[in-house]
Amino acid sequence: MTIYGVALLAFCFLVGKITGTLLGAAIGIDGDVGGVGFAMLLLVVGNTYLKRHGGLTTATAGGILFWSAMYIPIIVAMAAVQNVRAALTGGWVALLAGIAATVGGFILVPALSRIGRSFAEAPDHE
Repeated sequence: MTIYGVALLAFCFLVGKITGTLLGAAIGIDGDVGGVGFAMLLLVVGNTYLKRHGGLTTATAGGILFWSAMYIPIIVAMAAVQNVRAALTGGWVALLAGIAATVGGFILVPALSRIGRSFAEAPDHE
């Protein structure tokens, strides 16, 4: 059922949010550090695991696919509320890390696209 896909996404988000908050507390930052990223990684791992072990029905995959498509605008909205001014006054390291991550993302898009196409074209091995 589609609800299982939504449940998997919600579980991944909550675990990612908790992990990001704990990581922030561990390094002395009052906030979430990478929680959405952890959630996305957990979703990819969980989705792959379920596909390989036959636990992912078509309806469940549809629920995951729908909410995965909605995830990017959610991330953009979450990033928009971050305090950019505090990051800039906090030091140039934060700015350089952001620029490096953005450039790295642009560089990786073609490579990830090729990997995605190769997975789509490859036959399932069971």
